[in-house]
Amino acid sequence: MKKRPVDVVVLSDVHLGTYGCHAKELLQYLASIKPKTLILNGDIIDIWQFRKSYFPKSHLKVIKKLLDFSAKGTKVYYITGNHDEMLRKFADTTMGNFSIVNKVVLELDGKKAWFFHGDVFDSSVHSAKWIAKLGGLGYDYLILLNRFINWILVKMGREPYSLSKKIKSGVKQAVKFISDFETTAADIAIENNYDYVVCGHIHEPAITIKENKKGSVTYLNSGDWIENLTALEYHHNNWTLYRYDKQTVLNEPEETETANPIDVKLVATLIFSNN
Repeated sequence: MKKRPVDVVVLSDVHLGTYGCHAKELLQYLASIKPKTLILNGDIIDIWQFRKSYFPKSHLKVIKKLLDFSAKGTKVYYITGNHDEMLRKFADTTMGNFSIVNKVVLELDGKKAWFFHGDVFDSSVHSAKWIAKLGGLGYDYLILLNRFINWILVKMGREPYSLSKKIKSGVKQAVKFISDFETTAADIAIENNYDYVVCGHIHEPAITIKENKKGSVTYLNSGDWIENLTALEYHHNNWTLYRYDKQTVLNEPEETETANPIDVKLVATLIFSNN
């Protein structure tokens, strides 16, 4: 397979170690690209919901692939999120081409791009963490149920259906949170004279221009690999939103794989070992 050269690729909210993660589809995407810089914008490994009984080989292969990029010359920034906040104690650690950071600013063709996960804007994460963790667990099982329902719908020749998106769109508070999140990120970016602000966290992929009285900024969100299966790509001075073809995802239900004990240990070893 001929790999596409890309200047910058941004991934977020992969949630490795959860039932909802589409690791196999992500591996197909990663095998198709050759990025100069790879931004892992938070919640790549879901440490909140980590289970010794569930870490499939495909999830481990994603970690190996990400580290393989680093070994072959790609600059990899692992930006910490709320679900992998345990890694924040290692912020500003660099091993070869692999860096763990809380945020990063890059210059792209003369313009400043500010990358961070975005959970700093989410009060539920900070003021009531146990509620947020409980909600994350419920979301994981909702996605698993939704995947089974969609498998049946596809077999019946029907269109797939997103339970979580229906819930989000029907709850005014959820819609308002997304809008407030985007506005807050944009306002701070404009205040600091950034040209791009790139987030994750809310699982809502986007590329849009945000304006206020002080100026404008391009707001970008890389989405997730639970429902949207999206990534951001920057190449030849242009941002695009990559979307995986969901129809290929929904043909078969995902196998319930279990990890060998050594695989679980390898997760930590692979993250902190130099290539």
